[in-house]
Amino acid sequence: MKRVILASFAILLAFAGIASGDASESRTAYKEAVEPICKTNKEASKRILTGVEKMVKDDKLAQAGQRFSRAAKALETAEKELAAVPQPPEDAVKLGKWLSGIKGEVSLMKTIAAKFKAGNKSKGSSLVVKLKNNANKTNNLVLAFQFNYCKIDPSKFK
Repeated sequence: MKRVILASFAILLAFAGIASGDASESRTAYKEAVEPICKTNKEASKRILTGVEKMVKDDKLAQAGQRFSRAAKALETAEKELAAVPQPPEDAVKLGKWLSGIKGEVSLMKTIAAKFKAGNKSKGSSLVVKLKNNANKTNNLVLAFQFNYCKIDPSKFK
């Protein structure tokens, strides 16, 4: 009886190992599919947002607002491309939350742009802090994927 239980347990462990191997492979395939999209967006965002913090400090709010509008548009395009990539079924819920987080960041960036264009430096700046916090939360959703480019780091764009 003990041998039957042990044999059954060993078979279950073997199947669990196969299943986790499949999950790892599908995550790797997903990562390989989305990283080029994220790399393109990250390069565009860096080009667009570099110097925006100085613009805000120098009260060039309209220019900063234009930059945030362009960055939001670039991120929105990337989010749509990411949403079109087939997701591993075991990670669909997590990735859905991640994509929702990215949509939220697009919305925040658009709001920041509007505030700066309207000359509201304090509200725009406080929303930038919120954007940074939301980006960290969104990044934490997909730590298991070990993304290189699909991590949003708005603090780098100064």
